[in-house]
Formats: sequence, structure tokens, C-alpha cells
Amino acid sequence: MQYTSHYRSPIGDLTLAADEQGLTGLWFDGQKYFGSTLTPLHQDKPLPLFEEVEHWLDLYFDGKQPKGVPPLHLEGTPFRLSVWQLLLEIPYGELRTYKQLAEELARRQGLRTMSAQAIGGAVGHNPISLIVPCHRIVGSDGSLTGYAGGMERKEWLLRMERK
Repeated sequence: MQYTSHYRSPIGDLTLAADEQGLTGLWFDGQKYFGSTLTPLHQDKPLPLFEEVEHWLDLYFDGKQPKGVPPLHLEGTPFRLSVWQLLLEIPYGELRTYKQLAEELARRQGLRTMSAQAIGGAVGHNPISLIVPCHRIVGSDGSLTGYAGGMERKEWLLRMERK
């Protein structure tokens, strides 16, 4: 069974989803791929995990670097899971490019190359915004590229993290 909760952030309302194993989704309401991992049978219910996630978000939106991450239950293809793991390793306030992620994943998998476009597809389908920091990915020239939550939010998040 999945459960949901809602959080009001300074840049828009968020929907949180979880099951017995951990957080399964965190989306800006109305964003691209909203609810992509949400099962049809779910219910709003207060959970201790949601309190933990809300505390993490409170710290984050106060401009502080939260320690660690709440329990996550990411589900996806092995490729997407490996990309999302790379995202979790990006330090607060730092940026990476799709190319850098492709090179790192290729290195870890013993491959010569990997497609930065394939990385981009996995980044774009990240179901846990903010905590799995897909907003920290930019183009090879440093330009801001797409963000499922919207470019204005991506710009805001990156500015906040660099203060």
C-alpha cells in the first residue's frame, strides 16, 4: 500500500508518496511525470517517515544542508537506479553535467562510453525531486537544461544552494 502527504514549499506544493519500505515519490504538484510511481490505490495518511521528510525539506528550504537522506524506496530499471545513485552522490551546492555522469557510470560499469542522452532520460524520470538532486545537472557548457519541476524552480534551487 502507498501513502501520500503534502508539503507546502516556498516554490510550490509538493506531494510525497511512500510505502512500508521508504519514500517512493516527491513531486512538485503538476510537474512533468507527476505521480509516475504512485499506485492507483493510495491514501493520505500521516506517517513518521513523512515527518522525517518534512524535517529534511524544512532544513533544505531554510538554506541548510540536511544530513543524510530519509529512507528511500526507488524503483526503476537497473540503469535508472544506477543514474539516481549517482545523483545522490552529488554534494549540496555542486553541479554535474550529463557528460560527467555518463563518464562516471561508464567507468563504474567497465564500459568505454555511455550516452549522455540516456543519462538525461533517467535524470528526467527521477521520481524523488530535491532529495535525489536532479536539479544539480546542467549541460556540458554549464547551461541550465530541462527540469521536470520547471526551469524557474531549478534556477531558484541552484541559487539557494549557492548562497
